[in-house]
Amino acid sequence: MIEWIKQLKTAFGLAFLWLVCLIYYTQGFRSFVWTSISYQLKDRLKLSPSASQFVLSVSIFPWSIKPVYGILSDCIPIRGKKRIPYLVIATVTSLVSWLILGINSSARNSMWHLMVLLTLQNLGSAMADVVIDAMIAEAVRSEKASFAGDLQSLSWLSMAFGGVCGSLLGGYALNNLEINIIFLLFSVLPATQLFSCGLVKEYSMGSDDLFEFSNSSDSHHLNGNTNYSDEDTSLERKSYVSARKRKNKKKSKKTQHMHRKAQIQNPGTDKSLPLVWFQSLKDATYSLCCAFKQPIILRPMAWFFLAHVTVPNLSTIMFYYQTEFLKMEASFLGTVRVIGWLGLMLGTFTYNRYLKKMKLRTILAFAHIGLAFLNLFDFILVSRINVQFGVSDKTLVLCGSALSDAVNQFKLMPFLILSGQLCPPGIEGTLFALFMSINNFGSTVGSFVGAGLASILNISSGSFDNLLLGIVIQIFCTFIPVELLFLIPKEVTGIAP
Repeated sequence: MIEWIKQLKTAFGLAFLWLVCLIYYTQGFRSFVWTSISYQLKDRLKLSPSASQFVLSVSIFPWSIKPVYGILSDCIPIRGKKRIPYLVIATVTSLVSWLILGINSSARNSMWHLMVLLTLQNLGSAMADVVIDAMIAEAVRSEKASFAGDLQSLSWLSMAFGGVCGSLLGGYALNNLEINIIFLLFSVLPATQLFSCGLVKEYSMGSDDLFEFSNSSDSHHLNGNTNYSDEDTSLERKSYVSARKRKNKKKSKKTQHMHRKAQIQNPGTDKSLPLVWFQSLKDATYSLCCAFKQPIILRPMAWFFLAHVTVPNLSTIMFYYQTEFLKMEASFLGTVRVIGWLGLMLGTFTYNRYLKKMKLRTILAFAHIGLAFLNLFDFILVSRINVQFGVSDKTLVLCGSALSDAVNQFKLMPFLILSGQLCPPGIEGTLFALFMSINNFGSTVGSFVGAGLASILNISSGSFDNLLLGIVIQIFCTFIPVELLFLIPKEVTGIAP
């Protein structure tokens, strides 16, 4: 382990590794403060389960527009730098939001003020996530590509470690500290992150560099992002590389003509910075659209979005049921989240060791069948069948949480790896963020569907008579994505071709 860290330190530098680990650790440690937010909505603001889920769904919307941050950081440098200035802006946005919530009592005791500040905080977190992903993609692109898996593993370990620490301390803090103190304590992490941004040096691009970057990006977009067209044939070929070569040969004349045209339209004598920015934004947007159209990207993204939308998210309703009906303490629910993080780590390890060479359709089918089976844990819990067999509620909740997070990781890992390896130079932040935005937006819509279902079934705080029916509907809906697996290309596996 120590030798592995030393190798990464030699390859990327201590400051860069520290920043990567800190940002991912902070993302995981958010469970420390979001536990308090859930209780704030339920106990202090007295919101119904559907209203609480609405507030949380709105507040996480910034995670659904991550390509916007990627395009900005890729195409519009600030003082010649593409990453660190945006990371500073993101960190300040997150830091200020937590400080206001910690200092101003009226802000945290108003539903609308709280929702706005939580949205701003998520805006900063999402932007930081995009920027650090782009920095990782750039760091491993060339001679350091052999460290790509190691750096990704280090990132996930940091986030998981942060999640474990945040979950363990969150319940304890909620029982022993005022909520404003919890917010202020959490603000220490973005403050440290802000200081750490100054430790990482970034190459400053001049106007000539920006112009060359725009032209080179345009040339790459014309040549590199049509690799996977001809859907029916390319997906069935054994070699993706040979498919790319054949496609490039067919379009070589068109590519040369368009490249010459771009050079004519952008002569070296005219290097107006706003014009270069506009051209770069246009090229990145065009490239993103071209990449999105490719079956190897579009099909998995469409499936993953529908997999969220078609299954109602009842997590907030179950939180109300566990705390109000089953009287589970905050410290125990923190332990449940710890078990969930350990399950996530187990899922990551199991996927990397045994499943990444399997076909995506097989992995995703088993994942959803497994999730449907695990939803039976909630059915047993709400129907009180477990009491008849002498199984405690806490045991059922702990097992269900760990296994569900592990199975969900089987869905996420293939797309993370595939998306990361398909990032073309120039739009690393944008394309990698696109998949996660589809994922996050689908999750947000799924939360709205769950809130709507709770409202239709009249499930409210203290009234859980129809919760069992809601869980039954959720179980049946879990099989819908299995029927949509035709959207996943047949021969695609969890590793890049």
